[in-house]
Amino acid sequence: MRFLVLGGGAQGSAAAFDLLRQDAVEEVVIADLRPDRLHTALRPHLGRRLATLQVDAADAPGGIAGAMEGASGVLCALPYHFNYDMARMAVEAGAHFTDLGGNTDIVTRQRGLDTEARQKGLSVAPDIGLAPGMVNILAQAGIERFDLVHAVRLWVGGLPRRPRPPLNYQIVYALEGMFDYYVTPAEILRDGKRIRVDALSELEAVEFGAPIGRLEAFHTGGGTSTMPARYEHRINSFEYKTLRYPGHAHVMRTIRELGLLSDRDVDYNGAVVNPRKFFIQQVTPFLRNEDGDDLVVARVEVTGETDGVRSRIRYEVVDHYDPATGITAMARTTGFTLAIVALMQARGEVAAGVGTPDEIIPAQTYIDELGERGIRVTFDRFPQHTTKADPVQ
Repeated sequence: MRFLVLGGGAQGSAAAFDLLRQDAVEEVVIADLRPDRLHTALRPHLGRRLATLQVDAADAPGGIAGAMEGASGVLCALPYHFNYDMARMAVEAGAHFTDLGGNTDIVTRQRGLDTEARQKGLSVAPDIGLAPGMVNILAQAGIERFDLVHAVRLWVGGLPRRPRPPLNYQIVYALEGMFDYYVTPAEILRDGKRIRVDALSELEAVEFGAPIGRLEAFHTGGGTSTMPARYEHRINSFEYKTLRYPGHAHVMRTIRELGLLSDRDVDYNGAVVNPRKFFIQQVTPFLRNEDGDDLVVARVEVTGETDGVRSRIRYEVVDHYDPATGITAMARTTGFTLAIVALMQARGEVAAGVGTPDEIIPAQTYIDELGERGIRVTFDRFPQHTTKADPVQ
């Protein structure tokens, strides 16, 4: 098998690293604007089963299209606005495709490739990361355990091991993307209907086992993928919330209300200034996670009935930075998920056509693959619904 990884950042590097650990993989090519900045875990493979391609996805997509020829699969770890064009080129080249997603409008466009992909026997799997991605696969697994589903709740947090005030945060992935989620309304199901709620709203406390303890959770967009649309009028409640250390949301709401997360350029003494980009530049030195030591917490709860008996089930993942490889928990849970799905596609374990993680990824196979990589998914069943956490004042 031969794979093309688009984007050599943290997630793309983790995906490439995981692919290179598989005996069946003959070659991995990483295409990036700066392929010389390889993650240290990848350097021993360079010149053997790992090759690099210097290309600018914005200015020279033709170079990428050529590299797709003959690939068993294409893994896109580029910013989400590239996903549609990369998927289209992969289908034209006859390669399976998967990406990190995060934008439902682009996923809707990608669905337009379904007929051609089916005709060619190709799988196109957008939204394959942590959230969206892992939690959607687990949510679907939970849904399928019930005859009737009442509620689905997803909580996910990428957290530093040592939070730094006043934001109680350090960078575990790009601030640009995180701040975009903080200003974009979230789509949820409430009373069976799709509605939009403000990001950073409906704050609640959620308890985890030691040493994590109490975290706060609030609405953000993107994590549900297209599941609210799929289950509208079929499930009463479907929500996704981001987890952070207590105090983060209050500070971020203040920053947002002051206009510092706005992406609209403003005039300042004759100079054009983008408030969000300026803010990112200013805070990055204070939030930089120098040693990469992070953790990921993900919880999926589904409440429903089977044979008239009501219960609540819970899937949970807690993963940590791997000092042996230098790969963060965020990159492991996100990049390894991308690699797992690409391998499943190449082995013919994912149906042809375009589908989101909850629609086309076999959950138990995926869970087993995570386990082989040291990412453990725990499962619990509770006899009654007690998921509602205490409100935070």
